[in-house]
Amino acid sequence: MRRIARAERTHLKASDVLGEFSKTMWYLRAIMLGLLLLFAVLTTAMYYFGGPVETSDRSASPIGETIYYCAITALTIGYGDVVPTTPFGRLDALLLGLVGLLLTGLVIAAAVRAVQEAARISHHPH
Repeated sequence: MRRIARAERTHLKASDVLGEFSKTMWYLRAIMLGLLLLFAVLTTAMYYFGGPVETSDRSASPIGETIYYCAITALTIGYGDVVPTTPFGRLDALLLGLVGLLLTGLVIAAAVRAVQEAARISHHPH
């Protein structure tokens, strides 16, 4: 890999990167909306069939706590303060984690593409 001389280095503008990121996210909108819809379905299924409970007192989780649990699971954080108690709930949690990985991966890929495209455009203007 060749070293880039100081004079050849490109300074990117945040507005160019954000513009490219927005374009990329627009192209991915159908996939992103599909994954968000799947997240909503899995969250609803967790509330009704997953048996989510608070670990502190083993009481049933209200809808707000279930949504929180599903978001934390999708983000792969997993604090453990709410847990599913049924086999379906455990499978649902696994699927939520996979959906979260896909969503996170798409956003990161879009960000990387935005930086690369902004660098290409600023280095070789039309």
